[in-house]
Amino acid sequence: MQNRPPVIFLMGPTASGKTGLAVELAQRLPLEIVSVDSAQVYRGMDIGTAKPDADTQARVPHRLIDIRDPAERYSAAAFRADALREIDAIHARGRVPLLVGGTMLYFRALEHGLSALPSADPELRRRLETEAGRLGWPVLHERLARSDPETAQRLHPNDAQRIQRALEVLELTGTPLSSITAADAGERFPYPHVKFVVTARDRRLLHERIARRFRKMLEQGLVDEVRGLRARGNLSADAPSMRSVGYRQVWSHLEGKWDIHTMEHKTVAATRQFAKRQLTWLRREAGAEWLFIEDAPLLPWMETRCRALLEHFESAPAGARRG
Repeated sequence: MQNRPPVIFLMGPTASGKTGLAVELAQRLPLEIVSVDSAQVYRGMDIGTAKPDADTQARVPHRLIDIRDPAERYSAAAFRADALREIDAIHARGRVPLLVGGTMLYFRALEHGLSALPSADPELRRRLETEAGRLGWPVLHERLARSDPETAQRLHPNDAQRIQRALEVLELTGTPLSSITAADAGERFPYPHVKFVVTARDRRLLHERIARRFRKMLEQGLVDEVRGLRARGNLSADAPSMRSVGYRQVWSHLEGKWDIHTMEHKTVAATRQFAKRQLTWLRREAGAEWLFIEDAPLLPWMETRCRALLEHFESAPAGARRG
C-alpha cells in the first residue's frame, strides 16, 4: 500500500476552522477537497451546515457537497462508496485528495471499513418508533446506555436515527453495536494516508467560536432557510437531514416551541455537546497529528507538512505512484 498515491485527512470538531484551512491549502498545493460532512451532502442546507459559499466553491471545488435531496437518507456505506470513487478520480488527475470534515463515523467507515451489521428490520423499527412516540427518544437513549454505554455516550439523546439503529442491532444480534464495530469486519482503506486534527487547546475558545458562528448563521438567514425547507411539505422534524444540530432547534422555534433567544441558547448548547462527542472520537484516532488554533498561524506549518508529503510522492517511481 505504501507505493500507492496518498490521501490527507483533515479532521476536527465543529467551528475549529477546518474548511478555511483546507481551502487555503488547496489554493497553494495540488490538492482537491472531498467533504466529509453528513449534513453538507444535502442541497438547500447551506447556512446551517456552514457550507462553503458559491464563490469559494467556484475557486476551490468541494466534492460530495449537494449530492442528496434533504428528503433522502445518506449513510456511512454510501459515503464510503462515494468517497472511494472521488479519491480514484482525483488520483487519476495526478492530484491528492484532501478529505475535510467533522463526521467521525464517515472517517471511520472509510479508514476501517464497514462491519457486518444486520439489515434493517421494518417491523422492529416501527415498534421502536412507536415507543419513542410514547416515551421520547431520551428514554430509549437511556435504555441503550444500560446495554451499550459506549455507543450511547457518542449519541445525542434525541439522535433518533442512530439510537433506533443501535437498539435494532442489539435486539437482532444480542450484541452491542460498539462490540460489532470494534470487530472491524470491513475492508481497510487502500491508500497510505496522514491524519491531522485541528481544534482548540482551551475548550472555552471553541465554545466562543461556536456561539459566534451561530449568531452569524442567524444574521445570514438560517431561520428563513429552515422555513423554506418546511414549506416544501415533504420534510418533517424527524427526517435525518432535519436532525442536524441547528436545523432541529430552528424547526422547533418555527413550530412555536421556543422564542428565538431560547432557540439560540439551545442550539449553542447542543453544538457544544456535539463538539464534545466529536473530540471523544478524535482522541481515539491513532497516528493523528494535532494542531491547535491557539498556535496560529497554522497554514504555514500545514503547507510545509503537506508539501513534504507531496514531494515524497512525486519522488517515487511513476509505476509505484500509480499503484
